[in-house]
Amino acid sequence: MSRPGPGPPPRDVLRRAFSLRSRRSACLLLLVGLVAAAAPARGAEPIRVALGDGLRGVEVAAPELVTVLDAGTRRPLRGIAGGGPIRIKPWANGLELSWGRERQAFAMAGVRLIARLRVFAVGPREYVGDLEVWRSGDGLMVINEVPLEEYVAGTVRAEASEKWPPEALRAVAVVARTYAVFHQQRNSTKPYHLGAGSQHQNYAGRVGEGSPAAEAARGTVGQVLTWQGSVFPAFYHSDSGGFTEASQLVFSGEGVPPLPGVRDEFSLESPNYAWAITLPLAVVADRLRQGGLEVGEITRFSVLERSGSFRVLRLAIEHSRGTTTVKGTDFRRLVGYDVLKSTLFVPVVQDGVVRFEGRGWGHGVGLSQFGAKGMADRGYAYREILAHYYPGTTVAMLK
Repeated sequence: MSRPGPGPPPRDVLRRAFSLRSRRSACLLLLVGLVAAAAPARGAEPIRVALGDGLRGVEVAAPELVTVLDAGTRRPLRGIAGGGPIRIKPWANGLELSWGRERQAFAMAGVRLIARLRVFAVGPREYVGDLEVWRSGDGLMVINEVPLEEYVAGTVRAEASEKWPPEALRAVAVVARTYAVFHQQRNSTKPYHLGAGSQHQNYAGRVGEGSPAAEAARGTVGQVLTWQGSVFPAFYHSDSGGFTEASQLVFSGEGVPPLPGVRDEFSLESPNYAWAITLPLAVVADRLRQGGLEVGEITRFSVLERSGSFRVLRLAIEHSRGTTTVKGTDFRRLVGYDVLKSTLFVPVVQDGVVRFEGRGWGHGVGLSQFGAKGMADRGYAYREILAHYYPGTTVAMLK
């Protein structure tokens, strides 16, 4: 798709572009190269997930005996009867653990907790595997070391609705597993591989055996996406707004493949496919200043460049001190990701406010979660879904 010239395309052009629908055969053509194959990726080792950092205290519970180890040397320190909560907080240069009427301080950087059934409750959620609690500055960091497939199930539950069709959940499972294994390999020497929030992938902890999320993990066990034989950060988002974005227009760095954007008529039923928000110009200016941009009173926004998917690449902000040019992704970050749901928008200024009319939610790269649901609703299998959103990639088995 050719790139539009400077300035926003007319709204009727956007509407016509967003309403384009391709036939099923067009999607199936993207299956070229998407076949099951073996890949030289690492096996299903446990994933280390940071559940929280900078915490003032942590409360852990398990129904059976908990063994406490030095997290660095793995030397057993003591056993604690299960049933009641174990409270952990910083102490001097180490940690203090208290349970029941007992209390003990440990002059070490971290402790590892192992329960016989490998199930813990941290706050309102349960987690499978082992837990580590480390000193992190003046606070605490909590890490869950969890089997890969248990992690995938917990991520599917957190990232998608379990009411969605099974093929959509399987597509999300493969993508979540791919993203996790990439970070596992990349961060193998660090305290943890990835976080449990939206900075990486949301993670809901333990998932029951009968859960559709668990079924999605089991139905795709060990399967990852590869690009030229290697796993990659398989980015995904909520809703493409009609077109996904070329990966290298949003992300950079080692391991990011040059995946093209694709037309995506399957996201039309998303609740955020079309959105609009009106903000006072003074509020926008204040948020930009807080982010380090020197702007005066804003009078106008001009889109200087859009991508092939119509997302804003560069935006000119005209204000009382001059004109400031900013990347579309930076502008969205400064205004707020939950305010500007994507960079696929048209700004209109009038009477001291700006109205953003936009499409989709998220960065637009890779799988559209609502698009995966839309494809599954229409009878597509998860491999077909993956082929559509990641053209040129291969489904491979971890060794």
